[in-house]
Amino acid sequence: MSDSKLVRGTLILTAAIFISKILGLIYIFPFKAIVGLEGLALYSYGYIPYTVLLSVATLGVPLAVSKFVSKYNALGDYHTGRRLFKSGLVVMSVTGVIAFLILFSLAPLIANYVIDGKELHGNTIEDVIFTIRMVSTALLVVPIMSLIRGYFQGFQSMGPTAVSQVVEQIVRIVFILLLTFIIVKVYEGSLGIAVGFATFGAFVGALGGLAVLLIYWYKRKSGLDQQLQQSTVDNKIPLSKMYRELISYALPLSFVGLAIPLYQLIDMSTFNKALMNIGYSQIEAENAFGAFTQAAHKLILIPVALATAFSLTLLPTITKSFIEDNFKKLQTQITQTYQIILFLTVPAAIGLSILAYPAYGTLYGLEDMDVGANILRYYAPVAIFFSLFTVTAAILQGLNQQKFAVISLIAGLVMKLACNSLLIGQMGATGAAVATGVGYVTSIVINVWAIGKYANYQYKFIVKRFFLIMIFALCMTIIVIVTNIGIQAQFPLTNRLNATISLIISVLIGAGFYMYVSIRSHLAGQILGNRFKFLKRKRKKEGS
Repeated sequence: MSDSKLVRGTLILTAAIFISKILGLIYIFPFKAIVGLEGLALYSYGYIPYTVLLSVATLGVPLAVSKFVSKYNALGDYHTGRRLFKSGLVVMSVTGVIAFLILFSLAPLIANYVIDGKELHGNTIEDVIFTIRMVSTALLVVPIMSLIRGYFQGFQSMGPTAVSQVVEQIVRIVFILLLTFIIVKVYEGSLGIAVGFATFGAFVGALGGLAVLLIYWYKRKSGLDQQLQQSTVDNKIPLSKMYRELISYALPLSFVGLAIPLYQLIDMSTFNKALMNIGYSQIEAENAFGAFTQAAHKLILIPVALATAFSLTLLPTITKSFIEDNFKKLQTQITQTYQIILFLTVPAAIGLSILAYPAYGTLYGLEDMDVGANILRYYAPVAIFFSLFTVTAAILQGLNQQKFAVISLIAGLVMKLACNSLLIGQMGATGAAVATGVGYVTSIVINVWAIGKYANYQYKFIVKRFFLIMIFALCMTIIVIVTNIGIQAQFPLTNRLNATISLIISVLIGAGFYMYVSIRSHLAGQILGNRFKFLKRKRKKEGS
């Protein structure tokens, strides 16, 4: 396969992932309007354990299959890849069924642990059981679908994965919004039934994605079979050896990718009880939980996705430099990765924290703004830590030191578990956001130490650059606060339109100031110049 075709495929896949993430963000706004924070909490009760069990069911094997099929195809051995694919379908089917049975069976236990169900208001234990069991059905399909995607990617064919991901997301979202609207608004049905069917959307969406993959398979099967027949190389590697190697590579990556779901699993098991211990009713605790794990969480993932998308493009070159023992180049590449993360995430997270009330009011309405926006204000800065953990863990992967990423994640989870109930008891719902921050900082410290040790990385320059970015961000903060106060004096947050006006004007002024001082100081050109050539041209022109 030519390099241009590979690059095109990678761009298609990246675009599909971006579209899926945007759709996954946008749908939450109308969904919340239909089911409210109580419904979002119920939705989380189902989705959080489902996400964890899905990762356990797949063990990162689909990702590893892509790598191994590509490896043996390059050697002219198409038999090994096909044999792995056939056995993988069986393995993923079995693990999917086992994971489904486990989650389906544990639903009553989870439900009774999450809520007590004794109060008249709030979700019932029956609602939680129904929601968990409905989403558990997706475990029968998603692992198989993931493996087929990995097999296609092993041939550097990104189209099937890209199209199936977008179709899966569209089908899921349409199903969720249509069914919940009909049940709640048209037939005035119960919230528990509506949210249960919303989580069932994961199964329906997966069927849509699987259908797309099967269409691609039947169209391309003759060509794939022809390659197989023409292949004269067969390494005849035993499946047991193949899977040992697969899992040893994939398991750490799979575990690190579980960071956010595992943190949310801790919240799911401690959040409501901790709030109710300090006097909250069940419905008040669940509303706060829905705001924390869904409404606010979706918003803070915006700067995280943007920053990591920019920085992770550097990681293949980091791996190459490390393998070649080119530590001078490695130092430059790691510095550039850190700079991009900090340059984009710090102002975005601080800005979202400052504008928490108009942002929440604009996107979710004013009905529960006091609850959701207050949580968002404390939770938004944690986006910086989400980004740093993701990137430092990926750098460690490039350095072949992913074990430290696993160790750091475990240490962070222990800190989160130790602090969560205590901080919620002292600070209310916002304590969970602070506990998450404490956990991630713990993980980042370990990752940063490991990168310094195994990449011989010196942090002196990046510390100076961080302080410069913070100075610009703090200046932006003052301007945005003053602007926001002035706008709200004329347009108080009494309706959604005023919140939107306040948000748009404040964002434009804040972002405009930050980019202006960054360009004038040449900071933007130094960090983003390779991606946005006009920034470097600007710098050269002014320097001439």
